[in-house]
Amino acid sequence: MNKTYKHLSLEEREKLFVLHNLGMSLRKIAEILGRSDSTLGRELKRNKTGIGKQSREYLVFQYVPCRAQRKAERRALKQRTKAPLKEPLIFLYVREHLRKPYWWSPEIIAGRLAKDFPGKLITKETIYRYIYARQNRQSKLWQYLTLGRKKRMATLGRKVRHNGKIPNAVSIDLRPVEVGLRTSAGHWETDNVVGKQIDKTVLSVTVERLTRLTVMSLTNRTTNGKSQAVIDRLKVFPQTFRSTITADNGKEMTNHEVISRSLGMSTYFCHAYHSWEKGTVENTNGRIRRFIPKGVSLDHYTEEEIRAFERHLNSTPRKCLDFLTPYEKMMEVLINNCCTSE
Repeated sequence: MNKTYKHLSLEEREKLFVLHNLGMSLRKIAEILGRSDSTLGRELKRNKTGIGKQSREYLVFQYVPCRAQRKAERRALKQRTKAPLKEPLIFLYVREHLRKPYWWSPEIIAGRLAKDFPGKLITKETIYRYIYARQNRQSKLWQYLTLGRKKRMATLGRKVRHNGKIPNAVSIDLRPVEVGLRTSAGHWETDNVVGKQIDKTVLSVTVERLTRLTVMSLTNRTTNGKSQAVIDRLKVFPQTFRSTITADNGKEMTNHEVISRSLGMSTYFCHAYHSWEKGTVENTNGRIRRFIPKGVSLDHYTEEEIRAFERHLNSTPRKCLDFLTPYEKMMEVLINNCCTSE
């Protein structure tokens, strides 16, 4: 198959029309245009249009360049509509991984496709256009996206407010530079996900910055509940993977000194209402909302269900990890550390 093949242009169609009417053979015309004679013969047959009265009895089919061009363009547009995702393999791969149990984003699908099927490529923009295309509205594929919006929206900024902070909190400004660079594992961010305001239960979420490994636990709203949840989930890691933890100024982190003493970690706090300073856990919270939408009570979830959500998050490829999963990335880091220590 000729990869450099291009469709006939209007100029080529006009030359074909003139030379053919002068009685020149298709083979000779093909030499002049640098085309195959079979391509020109197919063009003359496929793109003829009717000229004359509308009655079929008097209708004469002739080749007219401008009409042939419009006919070819309509055919190409129709073909792209029928096959928006290039080929059946990519089409099925995209639709399967958009839905449960995967719930992958278009960016993750596009990145992982190249790893699962080398040589197969698609862009995230192509997938988004397919999802929001008018002819695909009945499929409601937008509901499988992270935010589940019916219409594509531009990214908007947030207003910044300033407030106080937790007593004895160490500012993120004093956090080691290496934490922001993500050059080593052991630096965590933590936050709470809330269901209904009347719930007795909240979800403690803690994420490792380098590997994006996520640990989650159901706990009560008290400061003791939060500190114990963090301690219980992080104490299983070796000390080399417990260096720092970053949080916001929520009252649930009032016992941050207990966490620091128990785990041997330094705790740092974002500036008030600067949630983007712990963007890793904020991004993870957005992913969790696929399983636990806003306004849904957490009191009815079990720890087993939360662990299932956790496994899903840690088994999903991430673009920032070169489309490895957090589990795969953590294993890579562990192996590298073992080799280094030896």
